[in-house]
Amino acid sequence: MAWGEGSGRREEGSRRAAGSWRDRRPGPIGTWTAVGVTVAVLVAANLTLHHWTGLWGAVTAVVVSGVLLGVLRWAGGTRADVGLAPDTLARGARWALALIGLVGLVYLAGALLPATRMLFEDRRYAGMDGGEVMLRVLVLVPVGTVLVEEIAFRGVLYGLVRRDRGAVWATAVSSLLFGLWHVLPSLHLATAKPTLTGVFGHSDVGAALAVSAAVLFTGVAGVLLCELRRRSDSLLAPMGLHWAVNAFGYLVGHLLR
Repeated sequence: MAWGEGSGRREEGSRRAAGSWRDRRPGPIGTWTAVGVTVAVLVAANLTLHHWTGLWGAVTAVVVSGVLLGVLRWAGGTRADVGLAPDTLARGARWALALIGLVGLVYLAGALLPATRMLFEDRRYAGMDGGEVMLRVLVLVPVGTVLVEEIAFRGVLYGLVRRDRGAVWATAVSSLLFGLWHVLPSLHLATAKPTLTGVFGHSDVGAALAVSAAVLFTGVAGVLLCELRRRSDSLLAPMGLHWAVNAFGYLVGHLLR
């Protein structure tokens, strides 16, 4: 690939060396073949992670993340495609820290206000002690949930589709699949959270409605996370928000039992 000459070319060359979107190389497989392989890997991973929990689930998440990054590389992808270009990491870290602080303030206010405190009630926290909560907050959530989901949906899928069809298509594909990813984890959501039980009840129809609502909600959340990825140009921003929402949910839910 020709680099050209002149000061403007040198500036462009420095961005390409850092892994910018312009640094595209043909790979052994095409973009949409890579998208298909990624989806197949995610289907298998979703079924596996639904049954393998705890540390085994975290190990599986690491393996799946590595496989997905390999698929991106196989398609000629770069670190910029996945949102991990070196020149964007500092900006992404600043975004992540700001978002973590914001979520912390929102959760604190929600926990202190009687009208919203009930939203944190979850029967799944009943048998957890402090050690298990911290294991989830510091290991299982960041590795078993955030790492694999962000690399998959805002990293590999988003990057592959964006370089072929642009950000709008990338957001749509990523967010739709992110919503569907939550079908299995949402199967018992209506009975786990008392607030949702009051809305959907205990029937099979209520359970199906709860799953549909969870898929819709996470799909919309996926749009927000993709927009954070686009604006920050870094995967660290959606990672920070994703971790904060899940981890602080465990902490507040445990403290308010």
